[in-house]
Amino acid sequence: MNTTTDPEATTEQAWQQSGPPNPPRPTGPRTLYRPVQDRMLAGVASGIARYLGVDVTLVRIAFAVLTFLGGAAVPVYLAGWLLIPEEGSDQSIAAEFFESRR
Repeated sequence: MNTTTDPEATTEQAWQQSGPPNPPRPTGPRTLYRPVQDRMLAGVASGIARYLGVDVTLVRIAFAVLTFLGGAAVPVYLAGWLLIPEEGSDQSIAAEFFESRR
């Protein structure tokens, strides 16, 4: 009995059984919000990561790098905190402020 195994064939069979490594994303409209869970400060990085479908660590590293390379991340993060609504809310902090001033 000949039982030689081809590593590429075995990998191909495993992939076919388990499916592609990244399943397709849902096609519905995505909304950008700051989640209540999984946040460190205001949830801006976590919300952006969920919206883009990437790991939150990558977004946090990008904010850290931008902070040390000229400080651009600080105003971007503050703008995100003011303009991105919190999960379960219809309006952002800025929209609520302007609505209350009317």
